[in-house]
Amino acid sequence: MPNYDLLRQNPFFLDDEHVAWVKDTLENMTKEEKIGHLFCFANYGWEEAELARVLDHYKLGAIMGRGNDFEKVWKSNKFIQEHAKIPLLIAANFEAGGDGIIKKALKTYEDGTPYKYPQCEGTNVGPNLMIGATDDPEFAAKQGYVCAKEGLAVGANWAFAPVIDIDKNWRNPIMATRLYSSKDKLVADCGRAYTIAAQKEGMAVSIKHFPGDGVDERDQHLVISINDLSCEEWDATYGAAYKASIDAGALSLMVGHIMQPAYSRKLIPGIADKDIMPATLAPELLNGLLRGKLGFNGVLVTDASTMNGFCSAMDRKDAVPGCIAAGCDIFLFTQNVDEDYEFMCAGVENGTITPERLDEAVMRTLGMKAALKLPDKKAAGTLIPPIEEAAKIVGCKEFRDIEKEVADRSVTLVKNNENILPIDRSKIKRIYLYPIAAGRDFGSTDAELGGYMKEKLEAEGFEVEVFKVPEGREGAQRRAEDMKASYDLLLYVVNLATYSNQTVVRITWSQPMGFNCPNYIKAIPTAFISFANPYHLVDVPRIPTFINAYKFKEATVNAVIDKMLGRSPFKGVNPVDPFCGKWDTRL
Repeated sequence: MPNYDLLRQNPFFLDDEHVAWVKDTLENMTKEEKIGHLFCFANYGWEEAELARVLDHYKLGAIMGRGNDFEKVWKSNKFIQEHAKIPLLIAANFEAGGDGIIKKALKTYEDGTPYKYPQCEGTNVGPNLMIGATDDPEFAAKQGYVCAKEGLAVGANWAFAPVIDIDKNWRNPIMATRLYSSKDKLVADCGRAYTIAAQKEGMAVSIKHFPGDGVDERDQHLVISINDLSCEEWDATYGAAYKASIDAGALSLMVGHIMQPAYSRKLIPGIADKDIMPATLAPELLNGLLRGKLGFNGVLVTDASTMNGFCSAMDRKDAVPGCIAAGCDIFLFTQNVDEDYEFMCAGVENGTITPERLDEAVMRTLGMKAALKLPDKKAAGTLIPPIEEAAKIVGCKEFRDIEKEVADRSVTLVKNNENILPIDRSKIKRIYLYPIAAGRDFGSTDAELGGYMKEKLEAEGFEVEVFKVPEGREGAQRRAEDMKASYDLLLYVVNLATYSNQTVVRITWSQPMGFNCPNYIKAIPTAFISFANPYHLVDVPRIPTFINAYKFKEATVNAVIDKMLGRSPFKGVNPVDPFCGKWDTRL
């Protein structure tokens, strides 16, 4: 029998009535229902018939919503909760705002009629590095508040956030703007602030990615990555950040496919290198370090089980039940739905997952549902508000104002070595614009980025020409004197965001011979705006004027222009080292 007294403690704090609900629900569940409660699938916008089939066949305990338009998300989540016997945890990546589940609104329905809710787009308050650049954890609290309010409006109740990883390596290809800072205390304070604010509204958090990303320069989506700090270093940094959110009552924690060799070796003396596992499969980290030393009593969910960091650790038939046996409570996603489900069932039947471990995992998940008052809300019919009420919440003026405030407070002037900022309009009128983009998201191609910025700058009265790769070869570039006579400012605008499944995020210059390289910095005033990755100085070290804006969106573009023109002062504080530890990047 599981220890139900754990549910009276942090983070659940259940009263007798809700402990009784967990106990009664668990003891009346079939083995198949318990196994189903170990899974969290991804919902990419399934139609109701498919949702019903999935819920009935697999008896899920949780589902994660991927980004979709407001009405589809609301209707899907409403159907899920009305159809399910036990209310589901409905998760989303609320790392930056409600846009973690509510993406850009439609303009029309499929039949061509105008969309009824055109204003309902999830607010992007972050990303996290923008919050860090404000140097004020109160903005992480506002971020958590917006995420919770917008998520709850469409029926979500579980945030896969906050990210409390720490930037220890500028070469890391995925974390960059997803984390708050390289400053240990700021990360801990921001994670705690988000946790308290979101859970106050009724949204469970999942602090991530234990034991901590940001040290390795590799991506756990592609390899088993490593947090190679010593135990003492880990305790003072990542450990302190996790402890801050744990003590603040974080209901769940996401476990990464990341090794922490120092602690594995400390907790299992003599362990062979080949036997050191990522945290998702390492009971010494989950039970000895996390539940033991740090005292975490909440729900443990794996990071996506489709990542190579999980897939390459051991044979999948062993890994699927193995992560639950090691101490995880919920298995996120599947590589092959039926096969992974069969692997989990086999693990229960062959004793890899003992009856006691199965019951404990399900008990904690039910405990989180009770802590969120999901059974009470289901009984009262209030798991999701009416769509008219939800439409008043998502993308409302209050949240957009918070987004604008964060943008104003975060845009960071990294270098102004030639004092060209604020721009003197009597000297700078003609701008040559170099757009560099990655081919993803808003302003994601060079042409889109350049066109948008050209329009914005021309609205301010500047003459703007956008760089185009010339036809020709070495020796065919424009005369330097012609460049000097034609332009007052060369402006680089760059949107190279970090994403999963990349091995590096660096600037690739145009061929032949880097035609768009900053070749004229000694002859023409030159400035660089990064709207994503904060580390581009490593590739343009002698650029004299450099701005970090962290996210390409209207709020940050407007803030950058205001500050470049002197209408608003630069207020951002470097949340990381944009100079990448190199002396020449400061020149």
